[in-house]
Amino acid sequence: MAIKAVLFDLDDTLLWDERSVKEAFQATCSEAAKHYDIDPAQLEDAVRREARALYESFETFPFTKKIGINPFEGLWARFVEGEQEEFRKLQSLAPSYQRDSWTRGLKALGVEDAELGLKLAEMFPAERRNRPIVYEETFEVLEQLKGKYKLLLLTNGSPDLQKEKLAGVPQLAPYFDHIIISGEFGEGKPAVSIFEHAMQLLGISAEEGVMIGDKLTTDILGSNSIRMRNMWINRHGLSLSDGITPAHEITSLRDIQKIIDSLEV
Repeated sequence: MAIKAVLFDLDDTLLWDERSVKEAFQATCSEAAKHYDIDPAQLEDAVRREARALYESFETFPFTKKIGINPFEGLWARFVEGEQEEFRKLQSLAPSYQRDSWTRGLKALGVEDAELGLKLAEMFPAERRNRPIVYEETFEVLEQLKGKYKLLLLTNGSPDLQKEKLAGVPQLAPYFDHIIISGEFGEGKPAVSIFEHAMQLLGISAEEGVMIGDKLTTDILGSNSIRMRNMWINRHGLSLSDGITPAHEITSLRDIQKIIDSLEV
């Protein structure tokens, strides 16, 4: 059956979020190294550990897991949007979570300095916001697909944060006929419900769509669940895991069109 729509994940599929976060950590941790004799890389590791542990200790953790909001997004998110009461709890928690993650990270390296912890907690969001990085082929491929297929962006995350990421690259959103953010919908990938919602918006059956994403446990598992074909973009040579098998594996977005062509033969 002919492909009528292409569904895209956002983070680390179209936007190079991993690099944005890494560079923000490097800049912030280098600032800390100006004040104390510490290794920026060791501080980054410590803050990542402390942030994850704190994040998982909150009563909001099951909700953030369902929506698909990771601890490092929590380090720069404001959580000012979203109708669910959990978003208000996250909004209230965010300032102390961000401060404590950095303060505890410093403490893990033997530095007791709450004032510096606060400074770094305020610096990291600014550094991350200054880095809206897209992959070099993103716009080339979207331009190639636009007009041939309906395009839908299906992203997990907090509404305000995902919108902010899109606002940082304003030429991206206009390519899409529909944009679905899990925090607005109420459930994230790999839930069948969010994929069914996407198909309803597009007016397609599962056989008429293809999902493109970098995460096996969300993009590929979810589309497999509704029997929609998919492409796992594996830029880092990762191995298959969790018993999840994509229909196709690609290393660049430039591979999409030739695979769609092969499906339609």
